[in-house]
Amino acid sequence: MKLLCKLLLVFAIPFIHVYGQEEVVGSEDSLEVITDEEVDEEKIELFGGTRIINGHSVETLSKGVFEFRIEHRFGDIAGDGGGVQTLFGFDQSTDIRFGFEYGISDRFMIGLGRSKGTASLGTFGSPYSALLDGFIKYRLLNQNATGTLFSATVLGTASYTYMKKSSDIASVSHFPKDAYRFAYCSQLILGRKFGEKVSVLLMPTLVYRNYVAANDENALFSLGSAVRFAATSKVGIILEYFANLQEDRDINLNGIETKNSFGIGVEWITFGHTFTVNLTNSVGFGETQFIPYTFQDWSKGQYRLGFCIGRKYMRE
Repeated sequence: MKLLCKLLLVFAIPFIHVYGQEEVVGSEDSLEVITDEEVDEEKIELFGGTRIINGHSVETLSKGVFEFRIEHRFGDIAGDGGGVQTLFGFDQSTDIRFGFEYGISDRFMIGLGRSKGTASLGTFGSPYSALLDGFIKYRLLNQNATGTLFSATVLGTASYTYMKKSSDIASVSHFPKDAYRFAYCSQLILGRKFGEKVSVLLMPTLVYRNYVAANDENALFSLGSAVRFAATSKVGIILEYFANLQEDRDINLNGIETKNSFGIGVEWITFGHTFTVNLTNSVGFGETQFIPYTFQDWSKGQYRLGFCIGRKYMRE
């Protein structure tokens, strides 16, 4: 409980650094899903859920809605680490995350999660395992048919690793102070839907890590972008790309530089669920992981299959 309180307290820190899916409703004693007719008709939905592939979309949960999320990443499909020997990555699990999120109002939501981390991948993953994460997210503007031309959302996230610290004092995971276990992200998400089919997002992002290697940088700037094409009313094709504004970094001093994160996926909205299947070169979950610690190269077959299942509930 003390650790959870500490994580919640730091949610506000990132804002210092930088400035349709069916909804769910129920009676006092039951849980059930409502239909599209009960959703605010003026608000234009850009994405089917609160996430794209790695990052957040502009959407927020409605007031009183609780969402449980399961996210999974497999190993490399091709390249030296993939192929038939690993059944194209299905024999491996690079990361797993469980998330719990809640809409405090129609514009404001919070979330907590736990992920395995990618330290087991060595120089091809982040230095961290056993990660807790949390976020706050506020919808500033809703694109609608009455004059607001775009949507805007602000996001602040924090992550904390409770892994055992390394005995190697030169290691990033040595953690001389408990505060070095934290990392933060601040993000502004801007979006617009063009016509009935195409939605576009831009996501200027700042990641700040309290403790990094001597040849790394605490603050990293990245510009994210995403596109969703509505194939049908329930199925969308999504693409996501985060371009780091610093040059590629050889933070492990092994000749392997960081890469920009890119993913493509299919978003499928069913009765009460959002289901996403994707391919991406990133291995970890959360902005403090996939932005600084993506080393995999698409051109070398170092991309993997991933999926996410989100289930929404509400108790009135």
